[in-house]
Amino acid sequence: MENLLEKIEELREKLLSLWRLLDIDRQIEEVNQLKSEMSQPSFWDDRERAVAVGKRAEELDRETGKWLAFKKEITDMEQLVAVANEEGDITMHDELSEQLARLSNELAGFEFLALFGGAYDQNNAIISIHAGTGGVDAQDWAEILERMFLRFAEKQGWQTEILDFNQGNEAGIKSVTISVTGRWAYGYLKSESGVHRLVRISPFDAEGMRHTSFALVEVIPEIAGHGDIVIRDEDLEVDTYRASGPGGQNVNKTESAIRIRHKPSGIVVACQTERSQHQNRENAMKILLGKLYQLQQAETDAETAKLKGEAQKAEWGKQIRSYVMQPYQLVKDHRTNHEATDIRSVLDGDLTGFMEAYLRMIVSK
Repeated sequence: MENLLEKIEELREKLLSLWRLLDIDRQIEEVNQLKSEMSQPSFWDDRERAVAVGKRAEELDRETGKWLAFKKEITDMEQLVAVANEEGDITMHDELSEQLARLSNELAGFEFLALFGGAYDQNNAIISIHAGTGGVDAQDWAEILERMFLRFAEKQGWQTEILDFNQGNEAGIKSVTISVTGRWAYGYLKSESGVHRLVRISPFDAEGMRHTSFALVEVIPEIAGHGDIVIRDEDLEVDTYRASGPGGQNVNKTESAIRIRHKPSGIVVACQTERSQHQNRENAMKILLGKLYQLQQAETDAETAKLKGEAQKAEWGKQIRSYVMQPYQLVKDHRTNHEATDIRSVLDGDLTGFMEAYLRMIVSK
């Protein structure tokens, strides 16, 4: 039992170290402040802000609740071991050892959060998937990736919404833009930006030949307000058009779809899934803001690398991960060398291992 007590104490020290690193006390204080604000009679006067505050309070309360419950469970275990030592009862040793092993695994999940260090890692994310080289196979591959990310978001308990969608000619999709709403969404999903490569026997090839397909995934943070990014009205070229669905049928009789071109950067964004032109414009501006932030970050990183004398690499269009279905099954990330042989599980949204490997790589640099 003494050895068990030492292990529990080690676990407590790890927990407290993470607690301080992630400033859980401040988060608990923020939850209490938000709940106090929500109890005020005037809270719902500004409905839009009230919804945002309520959502923030719910997310923080759920997250801090896990930390508090974990801390209490460690304290309860220490008390049980102390009582067992006093009474000389060794019958609980195996049960407590199993509980300790479970808590150690849970703590590993908490340690994952310590890898998030980006300014917008806690924010919502916007994912865009574009079919690349490979014809119909590439469009089918883009749709498979769409399902993969939707399943991952579902497992995380996040909400998703399709902002823009372009159907493929024969199968799959040409492109799709998805809003992912959830705490740490961007922190998790930013590892997925880049070109994803699929190798398989094509279901669209009558001869059953092996084909290689590519799809580009872009992930940007959803940023509240413009921050230090300046977007002037005169820099925007806005077009409206009728949203259309598969086969060309009109989804809306009015010109509710929005396409915005940012003249200085050349960035073009579009949104067509909402029936309101105002909502589509709002969503398109969110996408534009996130892309301008990423462009700003890329320029900063390039300047830093130049000052350091580092070799420059063109990251745009760079293949980050391969998914091989035939002649063997393997998913390999070319940045981290992390691999998985259960490709079906990965395509069903089991991506945490790849994301953790990527985040650890960034932290180690």
